Amino acid sequence: MGIGSFIKKQFIDVLQWNEDTEGVLAWRYPMADQEIQNGGVLVVRESQVALFVNEGQIADVFGPGTHTLTTQTLPVLTNLKNWDKLFASPFKSDVYFFSTRVQTGRKWGTPQPITIRDKDFDMVRVRAFGMYSYRITNARAFFTEVSGTREIYTRDEVEDQLRGILMASMASSLGASQVPFLDMAANQALMAQQVKGDLTTAFARYGVALDEFNVASVSLPEELQAALDERISAGMKGGMSADKLAGFTKYQVASAIPLAAQNEGGLAGLGAGLGAGAAVGQAIGQAMGGNMGQPAAPSAPAQESIEDRLGKLKGLLDKGLISAADYDSTKAELLKKLIG
Repeated sequence: MGIGSFIKKQFIDVLQWNEDTEGVLAWRYPMADQEIQNGGVLVVRESQVALFVNEGQIADVFGPGTHTLTTQTLPVLTNLKNWDKLFASPFKSDVYFFSTRVQTGRKWGTPQPITIRDKDFDMVRVRAFGMYSYRITNARAFFTEVSGTREIYTRDEVEDQLRGILMASMASSLGASQVPFLDMAANQALMAQQVKGDLTTAFARYGVALDEFNVASVSLPEELQAALDERISAGMKGGMSADKLAGFTKYQVASAIPLAAQNEGGLAGLGAGLGAGAAVGQAIGQAMGGNMGQPAAPSAPAQESIEDRLGKLKGLLDKGLISAADYDSTKAELLKKLIG
């Protein structure tokens, strides 16, 4: 092998990137001690961008195609190198390739709940999850703001940074939207559209375009979800009231009576004997049939007939608010008073 062939092998004739490693977004061509010669070829494939950097300063940018490297095709680098005529000798320059393919199916989620104001629940902590896709659209900005001079910059590295931007934008968007939580869950597409608009602006600073963004689910932390489930159950208990708060209160009262009936002494165990049991029955009757927004009616007078009390007691049994055993024992006491 002649010395001419040996020297020629130290020059780079073709610069290209095969993207043989999955998840790499930026890759620096391994120059080592090699140099680029005049007339060398740069091959930039579809969904790629190549960037020449001279001593840390961005020079020329190339899109897809086959480019012959001359002073005409490297105008910025020619100016930086002070080439006043066609360069005749090889030169050294860092060459970076960037993948502009759409990175699809990327998952996002809120690691911690986001606290927002809500017109229905005052304050709620919301979790959200979904998918997004993005791509590099400005290699200059991406190199300057994100990847820098590293040999390889991966998708996982950039997504660590994008995730922080996403969470900040999500909190800001949800807080400013003033959309109630129940409407968020029902209109996830509209919610995603608003968040996407804010994210698009935030991502653009880093040379990244947000391609798609969707919200797959919006949920509450477990303790808040349990409270919401209880409230929903209240609304499903036979149309108690059109007013949600009144319906919820009635449901809580109705739920408490069967538990009290299980205690030792039954309903009478809630107070002092039959009189307390009757007072509870009246309270239940008001809660189940009256207007929750109005003041409670005064307690029944002491001379209320035993027949009326028996009727109310039977009503509680029919509604399942007391057990048959409580009904029988209380009825026996009332009948005993009636018969004497």
